[in-house]
Amino acid sequence: MNEMNLNQNNPSNRRMGGILVHPTCFPSQYGIGDLGPELYNFIDFLYKYKQNLWQILPLGPTGYANSPYQSFSSFAGNPMLISPEKLIEMNLVSSKECEPTETFPDSRVDFGKVIKYKWNVLETAFKHFQKDSIPSIIQEFKVFIKDESSWLDDFSIFMSIKLANELKAWNEWEQDLRFHDPVAIKKWEKDHKFEVRFHKFTQFLFFKQWKEAKNYANQKNIKIIGDLPIFVAYDSVDVWIHPEFYQLDDDRELLYVSGVPPDYFSSTGQRWGNPLYNWEEMKKQDYKWWIQRIKNSFRMVDILRIDHFRGFESYWQIPAIEETAVRGEWKPGPGIDLFQKIKQNLGELAIIAEDLGLITPEVDKLLQHTGYPGIRVLQFAFEESPDPSKPSDPSQHKYLPHNYIQNSIVYTGTHDNQTTKSWFNGLSAKKKNNLIDYVNSFDDDMVGVLIRLIWGSVANMAVIPLQDLLRLDDEARMNVPGKTEDNWEWRFTWDQLNENYNSNLAHISEIYGRT
Repeated sequence: MNEMNLNQNNPSNRRMGGILVHPTCFPSQYGIGDLGPELYNFIDFLYKYKQNLWQILPLGPTGYANSPYQSFSSFAGNPMLISPEKLIEMNLVSSKECEPTETFPDSRVDFGKVIKYKWNVLETAFKHFQKDSIPSIIQEFKVFIKDESSWLDDFSIFMSIKLANELKAWNEWEQDLRFHDPVAIKKWEKDHKFEVRFHKFTQFLFFKQWKEAKNYANQKNIKIIGDLPIFVAYDSVDVWIHPEFYQLDDDRELLYVSGVPPDYFSSTGQRWGNPLYNWEEMKKQDYKWWIQRIKNSFRMVDILRIDHFRGFESYWQIPAIEETAVRGEWKPGPGIDLFQKIKQNLGELAIIAEDLGLITPEVDKLLQHTGYPGIRVLQFAFEESPDPSKPSDPSQHKYLPHNYIQNSIVYTGTHDNQTTKSWFNGLSAKKKNNLIDYVNSFDDDMVGVLIRLIWGSVANMAVIPLQDLLRLDDEARMNVPGKTEDNWEWRFTWDQLNENYNSNLAHISEIYGRT
């Protein structure tokens, strides 16, 4: 294995701090946070309080259970994030046409209502565009279609078929479309020109609005951390177009699925259900799909978190017929070869490796060879060790702040964790006392104490979920892993912010050199 460090000049190698919140969480009269005015208000908020990182979840169109980690495409954007206010500014719709016909809740996303509403607004905008086109927008749209044709054409056809089939998964479509027969696809595209062009148009709007938002953030010296799921959804254009890249049978049904084996936290493991890659085939094609995926991601963000990094060293292969993750086996991933190809093609990149869970020496070695920063979660520091051989050794617990390294990013908790307030309140007396002893403080605001602890750590990057800045409990939790309902719905309102907490965050960012 080549010993080269792939990440020696990572632009994330300086002290920074920021907030994790997805655009869907922003306030909005339209039922879901979007890429409109409140996003810009949030960027101004970060700038005012001396933050220079904004971390988001994946931006793709959501599929099963509205999860951003189960997307219909690895390249497309989520049309539900398109801002009606921005469409009004473009003269594509009127204010009246954007008025919701029903009331949306302020504190969560009602995805059923929002999806119906947003599609209606977008269809109205498209009809106006078709009828009363503005020359400048027409030209922009033409350039976008041409520049993004490598993925946009397939995605637009895929979505038009899916909507015509009441959102059924592609493996339930009629035979010729399911198997992507070129003659059938060409006929579909000819017979459904309006629908296919509509999906191209919504992608044009998304990327136009996102580019403007990212430019605004960068002008304020704020870097955006994106999120790349390691696996794709089975019901995605990625699998439909390139079945050879996945472990499927001759009927393109799943042979094996993703997950992790039983461990300290789960006696049956986790069966995620995503298709597994055919790494041999991807290597034959010089990992071109991965290279294009990473390249596309870095057009949208400044720093990229890659989920489940250990899966690149080895992954847990579960037969698709199994209902749990118990019966599986470890299979080798692409290892350093993939990341060398990425660097050869794309140069130095600011990548974060999500290395949570039970990590083997082989995974640690791969991480060291890439040079990517790994992740530390403060909540894990005061829980039982997942390694029974090291149940309470403070010199071995990598999540305790005194064991952090500079080349890392630390969180109080992530989108998958409890809010820190609920987590702390739920600790046993013994664990709570251990934490209080460690920080040498008991304060009415223990969340603030823990934020200060990671801001003062040696880790180059420190990030907190917005819920922790707001000192919210688990009613504001973003995701409960393994649960398929009521996730991804939380939204905040500006009146939840507390000036004392905001000012304190700015203060500790200054004294700990994160501005």
